Amino acid sequence: MTVLMYPLACLMRRSFLSLVFCMVLTPSLAWSWWNDEWKSRKQITIDASITGGDIKENLTDFPLLVRLHAGNFSYFSELAEDGKDLRFMADDKTPLKYQIEKYDAINEMALIWLRVPKITGGATSDSFLMYYGNDKAPASDGSSGVFDNDTALVFHFDSNHALPQDATANNNHANASTATPEPAGWIGGAAKFSGNSSVSVTAQPSLGFSPAKGWTFTAWLKADQPQPQAEGHVFKAADNLTSLELLVRGSTLLIRYTSEGKAVETPAVPLNKPGQWQHVGVVLRNDKLELFIDGKNTVELPLKPMTMTPAVTLGSDGTGSFLHGYLDEVQISTVARSVDWLSLSSRSQSPDFIVVNMGGDEGNESGSESSFGVIIQNVTIDGWVVIGLTGIMFVVAVIVMIIKAVVLTRVRKDNRAFLVAYASLSAESDIAALDREESEEDKELEDSDFLAAIAGSHDHYQSSPLYHIYHTGIREMNKRVGATNKPLTAEAMRVIQSALDAIIVRETQRLNGKMVLLSIAIAGGPYLGLLGTVVGVMITFAVIASTGDVNINAIAPGIAAALLATVAGLAVAIPALFAYNYLTVQIKDVIADMRVFSDEFLSMIAEKAADRLRTD
Repeated sequence: MTVLMYPLACLMRRSFLSLVFCMVLTPSLAWSWWNDEWKSRKQITIDASITGGDIKENLTDFPLLVRLHAGNFSYFSELAEDGKDLRFMADDKTPLKYQIEKYDAINEMALIWLRVPKITGGATSDSFLMYYGNDKAPASDGSSGVFDNDTALVFHFDSNHALPQDATANNNHANASTATPEPAGWIGGAAKFSGNSSVSVTAQPSLGFSPAKGWTFTAWLKADQPQPQAEGHVFKAADNLTSLELLVRGSTLLIRYTSEGKAVETPAVPLNKPGQWQHVGVVLRNDKLELFIDGKNTVELPLKPMTMTPAVTLGSDGTGSFLHGYLDEVQISTVARSVDWLSLSSRSQSPDFIVVNMGGDEGNESGSESSFGVIIQNVTIDGWVVIGLTGIMFVVAVIVMIIKAVVLTRVRKDNRAFLVAYASLSAESDIAALDREESEEDKELEDSDFLAAIAGSHDHYQSSPLYHIYHTGIREMNKRVGATNKPLTAEAMRVIQSALDAIIVRETQRLNGKMVLLSIAIAGGPYLGLLGTVVGVMITFAVIASTGDVNINAIAPGIAAALLATVAGLAVAIPALFAYNYLTVQIKDVIADMRVFSDEFLSMIAEKAADRLRTD
């Protein structure tokens, strides 16, 4: 590491100015307005940490449920009919596919499924924009792409259709249904099973299971007690002699898997909320079967499943075993969904957990601009030059603040460690016991306090000015004592004192190094900004004089833009002033410690010399 750090320090010094310019010229990241025909937008943030930190996987193409209601959205009156003007954007260019399951403007409620390209596990950094407020917007026709290619079937149980319709592009619609539509389900409409009803879907290749990919069934279940039979079927997927069933037995839930006439069952798991909505999931992997309740893996069963292309029946097994209860949001995937996927599905589809956070509403009225936008547009070239220079000063000042803060933190830490070790020296011990020659690594980094603080080895108080004073004093004393261990004379003591005073001056210079840059920022920032303002005002009045237009609309934008230079100068000077005063106090404390230690250490050397004279 020592071989690499010195070239790195040189490279940092050579490229410092280039780095500053790059930082100043880098544009700020902000989403511009996607389409001026839309008047308003709202930023929406996904909080994957709402599950208690158990979502660690980065999920891709996740179907996220967005619930709009009066509590988080107050502008239903601005939406076009049926919410057809709603648009969702990942940024200012990338539209997101979405599907409106339910829209009720009178009761101010909307249920929208959104395909989110990526959700970062355990984070709140993923966000997107919802645009609205365009009466002329055409209805969006991208609902079939909301669910990924691995999702084979989705039933929202829309009450407008007698047969449940598949919301994916696979068109796995129900071929028969005796279930009763229930408008007030968990998510929009639901299907009511009264102990003698069912929904069936014919076998399709898109519903097929292969052990290499797995298979997943999820739904929201509300099981009324008691069941009319000994057990009620939530669903059954069957292909000849192979079948997979989810059963309600009493107040418990279990899975049965049958292959070649041999059936195995998972242990029964209690339904913790009988008569209430619960999220259930069945995952068939290549080596086991898993049952999920409310996003948690409750039981597993080792097995080797077989390939099948099943027909699916909801609410019945097809032979007379029926469910008494409700099903909502049935989804079948031809892959084994991860634990994180199922956990976030359960939480994000439940109104009890706020996975989706709504930001503030932004307006973009046609023909109007923000005040800051008007100022920016009217800044002249000379104003941008001044603002650019103040920006460079700001970056330099921030770098100095960071460097000084890091260095002073390390200095105080090493000083404390050295003083503890120094205080442990007894009167009879060797005064030079703590001294050690500098290593090659220390010598390579001695020109940069910052690199020494962050990259140097701190096994022997390398960043401590007190140790440097101590090291200098020991070195000077050894020069005068020599191998003969001769006593120190008064002249020798004066030389040692001069050496200690010199090292204090050098350490003081090191501590105050680059502080002048903060002084320049404090003093020069406002003056530079004032210069830009004066020049801008001069140009504004010169333009007015040449055009003869003296109305307030002609004067105000130029004056406002000219004042931006002063604001920029003050924005540099104010934080630099606070940092300078704070750092100066810290440096003065370190200098005071050096002077006190120097006097004490010199007194100790003199005492040792006197003891040696008495002994001789």
